Amino acid sequence: MNAPPSPPPVKTTCPYCGVGCGVLARPDGFGGAQIKGDPDHPANFGRLCSKGSALGETLSLDGRLLHPMMRNGEGELARATWDDALDKIAAGFKETVARHGPDSVAFYVSGQLLTEDYYVANKLMKGFIGSGNIDTNSRLCMASSVAGHRRAFGSDTVPGCYEDLDEADLLVLVGSNAAWCHPILYQRMAKNKRERGARIVVIDPRATPTSDEADLLLQIAPGMDSVLFCGLFAYLVEKRVLDRAFLRDHTAGYAEALARARHIAPDIDAVAERCEVPREQIETFFSWFAETERAVTLYSQGVNQSAQGTDKVNAIINCHLATGRIGKPGTGPFSLTGQPNAMGGREVGGLANQLAAHMDFDADSIARVRRFWNAPHVAERAGLKAVELFEAVAQGRIKALWVMATNPVVSLPRADAVQSALRQLDLLVVSDVVSRTDTMMAGPHVVLPAAGWGEKDGTVTNSERRISRQRAFLPQAGEAKPDWWIVSEVAKRMGFADAFDYTSPADIFREHAALTGFENDGTRDLDVSGLAALSDEDYARCNPVQWPVGAAATTGDKRLFASGRFFTPDRRARFVAVADPKLAATPGRLLPLLLNTGRVRDQWHTMTRTGKSPRLGAHIGEPYVAIHPKDAEAFDVLDGGFARISTLHGSAVLRVEISEAQRRGEVFAPIHWSAATASDARIGALVQRNYDPVSGQPEMKATQATIAPVSYQIHGFLLSRKPVDMPAGVWWARAAVEGGVGYRIAADRIGTHWADIAKSLLSEHDELVELLDEAQSRYRAARVCDGSLEACVFLAKSADALPNWDWLKQQLAEPALSETARRALLAGRAPEGGADHGPLVCACFGVGRNQICGAVASGLAGSVEEIGVALKAGTNCGSCLPELRRLVAETKVSIPAE
Repeated sequence: MNAPPSPPPVKTTCPYCGVGCGVLARPDGFGGAQIKGDPDHPANFGRLCSKGSALGETLSLDGRLLHPMMRNGEGELARATWDDALDKIAAGFKETVARHGPDSVAFYVSGQLLTEDYYVANKLMKGFIGSGNIDTNSRLCMASSVAGHRRAFGSDTVPGCYEDLDEADLLVLVGSNAAWCHPILYQRMAKNKRERGARIVVIDPRATPTSDEADLLLQIAPGMDSVLFCGLFAYLVEKRVLDRAFLRDHTAGYAEALARARHIAPDIDAVAERCEVPREQIETFFSWFAETERAVTLYSQGVNQSAQGTDKVNAIINCHLATGRIGKPGTGPFSLTGQPNAMGGREVGGLANQLAAHMDFDADSIARVRRFWNAPHVAERAGLKAVELFEAVAQGRIKALWVMATNPVVSLPRADAVQSALRQLDLLVVSDVVSRTDTMMAGPHVVLPAAGWGEKDGTVTNSERRISRQRAFLPQAGEAKPDWWIVSEVAKRMGFADAFDYTSPADIFREHAALTGFENDGTRDLDVSGLAALSDEDYARCNPVQWPVGAAATTGDKRLFASGRFFTPDRRARFVAVADPKLAATPGRLLPLLLNTGRVRDQWHTMTRTGKSPRLGAHIGEPYVAIHPKDAEAFDVLDGGFARISTLHGSAVLRVEISEAQRRGEVFAPIHWSAATASDARIGALVQRNYDPVSGQPEMKATQATIAPVSYQIHGFLLSRKPVDMPAGVWWARAAVEGGVGYRIAADRIGTHWADIAKSLLSEHDELVELLDEAQSRYRAARVCDGSLEACVFLAKSADALPNWDWLKQQLAEPALSETARRALLAGRAPEGGADHGPLVCACFGVGRNQICGAVASGLAGSVEEIGVALKAGTNCGSCLPELRRLVAETKVSIPAE
């Protein structure tokens, strides 16, 4: 079958993190697309990270939700028409509001939504249902940054831009593993270091790939960020590194904030003691910051996901206000946003404590929005933030809930309690792209197929306030519809047709843009009214632009606050006297360890998209817990073994990784695995409910925990062209592999004999080949059909007795086995002369460890740069560079001297 003529590429935006990279997507004519970075987009200039580069592997319809479904009389989800599903939702929400009031219903939405989707959902809930109960998973991401901005600036304004990362002479990364989580921006920083000599300081309880290239790592105690930056503030005052004119003319609250800072951190010795960092390291950081005019402080989840997150943000901002380092090239505090459109959601009011267009629930703003929307029942108070919202569900105060484009049964704290709460609802609606998530398994009454990335059209805003278009380049799958259309149709059926009579996302964007400029005399930061008159054609070809873009503007502003005018009533920035920090886990401490959570390099959120890509699943293919060697010894857990990590809320069984990167007394586990991808690895179920009192953002970095070894009699792996239902009692973790799926497995027993295992894991077969080695306690079986490998299982009493599965994965991807490969199949390794690339290191170009080490050992390459020339590894997003450096160094050491 010949592919149709290749159409021109479509300019769109990556759907992952808040960097907002431009993408060129060229449909291949078979439902997929070729993906490249957009060289013209100012966020990335053509570079993509490993996740963005693999977007073409995630576009299949496997696992897609393709039709509306409703629960029938037998309690089963059955296919329904759009009219029936929408009628049921509208009737359910109307009846609930009529019986219990508007605060008995809620929406829980997502930073994955486009701005137009967000706008319509917020308008329906706050403008016409009349409740503030719409919150978003962005509450888990950047709510503390929002709150800190608003306290300091009077508005949720990011003052700087990405160019500041190129122009700074000091880059301070706080609670951010940017090398893995924001690699495109991190490579800009690394380039600045190489070419301009900029210094990089990393502040993090963990040593991470980001700290590998740092000039200084401060491995501070959890929660002590405010102590560190209070100490820096006091040091700057002591050394007279202040912008006194800026302080006099453009700030307020300086004296009170300084007094509090001196109380919390009276001197460097006190800071060093509380942060548990050597004094000389603290002094080095303070002196570097003091002597460097062009300094940018970048922070992410290590700051935000904290019960003191807002105070941490303000402690950072205080230092920039004191020195006047804000609004100027190469300066400022900079929040690295986690999601692709968390910023857009903030702009339209997607957080429960915002009304719309960066307006609050003050009387003037309520009246203004009421007039603009012509909505008599505008909500008059903030709604419930995420953790409170789901607790209200559990308490029966929320009766009807609509979850859009997110998976709270995995991502929220105390996720088991969230799952139980959802089952109590009178009406649970879930609209999503995928058919099987943990939230989908929590008993929804109606599920709706939403259009996915590549199928929907609208805008997103990135971390530097840049609005970019996300454009459709594929037809909508099955009966999927855009979220804005779905919400609008429900609104019409609830009796609000005139206010939701949109025909396109362009209609919605124009209304949103007009609202930002409505009665805005310069007292509100968000103003994109210069885009309110865009024609459909202009909207379709709109280039990336930073806000504000007022009615008289043609382009946006790169930086804000250079004039010293802020958005407080007196136009002065506010210093904030922060509280003396204390971990939420500290009172009544019952368990000996602290659990820290976060992301890994090649995965995103709960893996509903990245989990479809074989190369993204190859780098870290199973859930793990990282622990310091001394703690591993104390708790009797072994590297590569299994351990149960337990908290007061839940537990999980994870592979153990012993690492000097961990501080003693702390363990780290990634957040990505769910019940759909692993047997026992939902980390959200372990996390405490404590949250920041200002922002509502939960503390996800310091839950008290303990750990204990878990032993299994059988270890192994399974490769199959089709997904397999695992027997009860088996520990497993699933990853996409080329040609199928791979499972790491462990169990106490499966059946009474090795052969029973093959029967339970391999489906009915025409040709099963087996190898049983009783003496070595090993069993191997493979199913071959029509000359191709359909499935294989390798089991042993010890994990060390298993072969590496990388060569076997290559065979599963082949349409037919060669005779040589067939003979080598049960050996589990490449035959003599065969290619075994080893575990994946560079996901962008599919380069394995064996290839890298082989190139170094053979003399083909002797440096990371030469590896890039020879194999391309490390030449795209750069997130594999720390691992490449380590492999090059280790291989050189192992080469015998001549």
